[in-house]
Amino acid sequence: MSTPDTRPLTAVQLQLNGMGDLVWHAQYFRCVAEQSRDGQISLIAAPTTMARELIGHEPWVREVIDFDRRPRKSERRRGRHSGWGGLLRFGAELAPKRFDRMVLFSDHPGRAIVVCWRAGIRTILGFGETWLQRLLLTKSPWISRYRGPAVAGYKDATNFSIAQGFCRAPIVPRISVRADALARMRERLGALPQPLHALAIGASEPYKQWGEGNFVELASRLAARGHGVLLLGGSAEAELAQAIRSRVEPALRDRVLAMTDSTVAESVAAVSLAQSCIGNDTGAVQFAAAVGRPAFVVLGPRPPLEHDPEHVHLLQAAQLADISAADVEARVLARLG
Repeated sequence: MSTPDTRPLTAVQLQLNGMGDLVWHAQYFRCVAEQSRDGQISLIAAPTTMARELIGHEPWVREVIDFDRRPRKSERRRGRHSGWGGLLRFGAELAPKRFDRMVLFSDHPGRAIVVCWRAGIRTILGFGETWLQRLLLTKSPWISRYRGPAVAGYKDATNFSIAQGFCRAPIVPRISVRADALARMRERLGALPQPLHALAIGASEPYKQWGEGNFVELASRLAARGHGVLLLGGSAEAELAQAIRSRVEPALRDRVLAMTDSTVAESVAAVSLAQSCIGNDTGAVQFAAAVGRPAFVVLGPRPPLEHDPEHVHLLQAAQLADISAADVEARVLARLG
């Protein structure tokens, strides 16, 4: 007879809403899964993280559960789990799953505690930075939030995971490429010249957007060298991608492909086939670094990213507008040798 698996049935909740945020946390979630029933977790995340596309295929993910609390403004709707009534509804939805514990990657666990109470989850692990959190969370090693100069999300996830004994040291973010998506992207991108550069033209906020003109100049410079250029974004960037491509000199235009109709899994596969990914501080550059490709982030004066110094290269200046296409091209070519 097989020995029963006595490890806890575990749900993990990610507070942050971005795809890049999910990439930074994925390896720590895997560590939690290794200490959970069947070597798996149920991941609770906002739909905006695109968790099913990014890590839903991983063997350590039992399921992805959408926490629909804050839809994008462009959706113009109220989330199913918004407000106190929504939290109680979500807890009721989780109750039949009979989780033994909830692991909260969150610095504001109050709402999750309400959900856990309604779902009947009594072991709730979290940061425990404040006295109130320590009163409401299950007693365990606490951490203080990172308040240094870099972006905090990865730092907090690292410190929490080490304190809880999920891992012993920081883990560089990594994700795997779905085989089916990789096959489709090899066929679709096969006609582009090599080396291939993916330009991540999307931006979640206007202040992160490097601008159409800069992307036109960079695409033109790379194409003039005989390199391939992939303009990568989502449906919201379709018009921008076509505008950039149309402004590239006609003789070079067949070296530039606009792709804004792909799935997130296909975008991950696409950047894995490129020799570099260059662009705004958006999910695509995080995908590239997480699959081992050089990622050049046009960051401007914002806090640095320190989660992967080998693959993430920051382009910073006093103002985002001070970063020129020539500067970016020089950095990329120097890195590629």
